[in-house]
Amino acid sequence: MNHDTCAALDAWIGEHFDEQVAFLAELVRVPTDTPPGDNAPHAQRTAELLQAFGFEVEKHPVPAAEVKEYGLVSLTNLIVRRRYGDGGVCVALNAHGDVVPPGDGWSVPPYGGVVRDGRLYGRAAAVSKSDFATYAFAVRALEAAARDQLKGSAELHFTYDEEFGGEKGPGWLLARGLTRPDYAIAASFSYAIITAHNGCLQFEVTVDGRMAHAAIPDSGVDALQAAVPILQALYDCNRQYRQVASSVPGITHPYLNVGTISGGTNTNVVPGRVVFRIDRRCIPEEDPVQVEADIRAVIAGAATQQPAVTVAVRRILRANPLKPLPGNRPLVAALQRHARDVIGEDIPCLGTPLYADARLYGEAGVPTVMYGAGPRTVLESNAKRADENVLLEDLRRATRVIARTLLELLGPERAR
Repeated sequence: MNHDTCAALDAWIGEHFDEQVAFLAELVRVPTDTPPGDNAPHAQRTAELLQAFGFEVEKHPVPAAEVKEYGLVSLTNLIVRRRYGDGGVCVALNAHGDVVPPGDGWSVPPYGGVVRDGRLYGRAAAVSKSDFATYAFAVRALEAAARDQLKGSAELHFTYDEEFGGEKGPGWLLARGLTRPDYAIAASFSYAIITAHNGCLQFEVTVDGRMAHAAIPDSGVDALQAAVPILQALYDCNRQYRQVASSVPGITHPYLNVGTISGGTNTNVVPGRVVFRIDRRCIPEEDPVQVEADIRAVIAGAATQQPAVTVAVRRILRANPLKPLPGNRPLVAALQRHARDVIGEDIPCLGTPLYADARLYGEAGVPTVMYGAGPRTVLESNAKRADENVLLEDLRRATRVIARTLLELLGPERAR
């Protein structure tokens, strides 16, 4: 690649970095708690900010009835298409703006966009509004330094339902033919290139017995007591999962978590209903359809110990794993080469135990990797915890890496 052009990219990013940080702070200041998922206002604000850069922004609102059925309040997906010379490939850059509610324990306002000690704090600062900024400013730098050399196109895909599985975000855009990129890069962190991720199944299990006065418990059917052997059977499965090893570096084994449980009406009442929710992570080697069948069989078998109750299992989410597609090699090679130059160390290819929107591009046959702004681990960024933050130097570095990678994929050397 032309070193002068790379130097021009780096220089533009450095000169506009304060503007990039301010852009990210503005994104953080508009809440996107999901649930409830009333995220159209954030899409509107994002569109305004992007339009100020001279970008034409397509707004793709999901119909209200679909959004309500999905369990959200409002959802608008954004696409920015930047077309260059004839020929070449289309590279999509996807990040999601929705995030879990902030919770307690913050030392700064969770939606303040506060900058302190070289970090920007706020809910979604790391996951993944930071990559709205990474990708938008990488494209701006690319066009400032090399627009006349480019062929193909870059697209920004900013969506708002990753916490619910992405089906009305990237999945919705792809299913309707609103985009069909040749490659996709999805939000992630700066010190690894993610080529695979776990899948996720989530279920709600309802155990119905019959309420009764605690003074005459035999007149009722204790739903909590009936739920205990079901939970024990699930936890037995969890111990067995440790013996199932994934071959993907960065991913260990399947696991299961019971995240919520509720039931009963009062201390002196035999509980007539208990409801709990399960999260089951699937390694890339597993088939989520078979995993779901196995989970349902385990629950049904354990429920037979108390025939007087009824048990209902409702699937809430099925997110398939991301499996590496052979065509992702140009993405991996470019990102590794430029990350090594920018960061000064070799950047590995790994899998992640998280699940993400990246799988939806993979399922559509689009070679996809995950790379963006952030630390070495989710724990370091406090993602989904109090004081979530992104190190500003990681934001700067990731933007340089993405800009250089786009130049390699869309520039004259690739076009030949």
